[in-house]
Amino acid sequence: MFRFLTPLLFAFLLGGLPWQVAAAPAFEDTMAQRTLACVACHGNQGRAGPDGYYPRLAGKPVGYLYNQLLNLRDGRRHYGLMTGLVAPLSDTYLLEIAQYFSRLDVPYPPPLPNVANASVMLRGAQLVKQGDSIKNIPACIQCHGSALTGVQPHIPGLLGLPRDYLNAQLGGWQTQQRRAQAPDCMAHIAGRMSGEDVNAVGHWLAAQAVPANSRAIAALPPLPPGAQRLDCGSANLPPAMPTQMQDTAPITATSVQISQGAYLAQAGNCMTCHTPQGGTPFAGGRAINTPFGTVFSSNLTPDKATGLGNWTPSDFWQAIHDGRSRDGRLLNPAFPYTSYTQMTRADTDALFAYLQTLPARQQPNAPHALRWPFGTQAAMFAWRALYFSPGVYQPDPAQTAEWNRGAYLVRGAGHCAACHTPRNAMGASQNEFDLSGGSIAMQNWYAPSLHDLNEAGTSALQRQQLVTLLKTGISPSGTISGPMAEVVRDGTQHMTTSDLTAMSVFLTSLTDPTQAAPKMVRQNEASQPVSGNGARLYEAQCIQCHGAQGQGVAGAYPALAQNRAVTMNNPANLVQMVLYGGYAPATAGNPRPFGMPPFVLEMSDREVAEVLSHIRNAWGNQAPRVTELAVTRARAQP
Repeated sequence: MFRFLTPLLFAFLLGGLPWQVAAAPAFEDTMAQRTLACVACHGNQGRAGPDGYYPRLAGKPVGYLYNQLLNLRDGRRHYGLMTGLVAPLSDTYLLEIAQYFSRLDVPYPPPLPNVANASVMLRGAQLVKQGDSIKNIPACIQCHGSALTGVQPHIPGLLGLPRDYLNAQLGGWQTQQRRAQAPDCMAHIAGRMSGEDVNAVGHWLAAQAVPANSRAIAALPPLPPGAQRLDCGSANLPPAMPTQMQDTAPITATSVQISQGAYLAQAGNCMTCHTPQGGTPFAGGRAINTPFGTVFSSNLTPDKATGLGNWTPSDFWQAIHDGRSRDGRLLNPAFPYTSYTQMTRADTDALFAYLQTLPARQQPNAPHALRWPFGTQAAMFAWRALYFSPGVYQPDPAQTAEWNRGAYLVRGAGHCAACHTPRNAMGASQNEFDLSGGSIAMQNWYAPSLHDLNEAGTSALQRQQLVTLLKTGISPSGTISGPMAEVVRDGTQHMTTSDLTAMSVFLTSLTDPTQAAPKMVRQNEASQPVSGNGARLYEAQCIQCHGAQGQGVAGAYPALAQNRAVTMNNPANLVQMVLYGGYAPATAGNPRPFGMPPFVLEMSDREVAEVLSHIRNAWGNQAPRVTELAVTRARAQP
């Protein structure tokens, strides 16, 4: 019954100070280095994975690669591991990654031996070269070129791919696991193909050798008179989406209010929860999984039938402040009105004014799918009676205006407690432990304590580093990763430096100045070897980026020595990063982040536990070992 999406999760890795660890290894800032997370599955230089499941990237048309990265990120193509990996990245950075792999010119391997009979191969050749006029299936060469090497800039080649991959992708088009921009002609073509057709095409294409000139041709030759070429959505490069609202209207009272509302919408990261993957911004429909069932976000656009078009500022205030809809219905606390109640009426009016300027989108709100009785109004009434009291934030007269501003943002629009506060069995925040850390159900991440210096607590000396971290996603003391990357990319990077400074002033005041500081790593401790299989795994898989002494590379790969995220008692975030990898958020201050490869398919649960146990006890680190069971549980619920 509480909010799990868009967590304000400080899942970052806090690096050591330069004088405390060994010197960093030689490091060259190249796109090859920045795309290590890609080639971990797609093979060295993007030549294709050894198992045939991960396709070749090298030499593919740039528009095609870019489109597929967008499709995976925005939900038109489904593969959870890839979606999670590219989710924090901007359109600009995805295009740069596509351009890098497109420029690589590396040889193809020889085709696999043909194992199909002659009739299958004959049918495959017919479909590829001539199509099937009875089924209205065009020839593959019509769009992919007579040599089947693709067409610049958007149409891929079909040679040099394993038959299992080809069959899987055609099946994906048939089941809508793959989609493209409209008109999605590949979906229509695949839908007309039988299973035997798919098998025949896959076998024939996989058995063909790639020609010496494997590059995609510049353009297709003209068609014969009267023929018409398909206009496919996969051949259309979507325009880059704007990352910020630009208001060029003259400054009036109304435009100032709207601008303030737009700012608050970003500070609260409203769009993320109210926009499904690839959907219309703010039109709702995003599924939010909770232990009590699934909650679907509502339509915030000014559509009169399905959105906020008939609402008034008072109706909106009632929802934000009291958790009641326009018709008096009690709202599910997955919508974090338990935090938003702290916001002032002036701010909620500004937020409403901004939402009213959005393009109206008619999109009915999906009913929640909650287990009985959690979705009933009686259950909502009981829950609110026990755990919710509305009240606008009241400044603390004993604190400075800057501290109060930071407290207001953290407790209100920022709703940091939604993740960084532990919850009881009914999903209610345990306010007596406010911001003291909590596990995020359904996501397997841990939002560390903002009080504890051994977790994510920050001292007054680190305030500026915290501001930089929230603004750019990276700082000398850490790198944002995990669900927090979404918060920085879509939220905090757009906030003013003065507001981020105010938040840091408040957050640093939460730590107990008498608390012992985290254990410091001395040079002689950092040089002590740690034996065992974990050490061997670290040398084989991790040392290239994180260094022999766990020192990392400044600005690229976080240090693991003297790292609070490494030594926290709860190892959930470490397990998630090793299994599923990830990038820091692409921000204006760090537009081309480095990535962590996923090892979910390469390392067993025991191996992940062993390498993490080694890291948590090497170079002076001291933390409990990670169990194989903990990794198994994380893998079972990604």
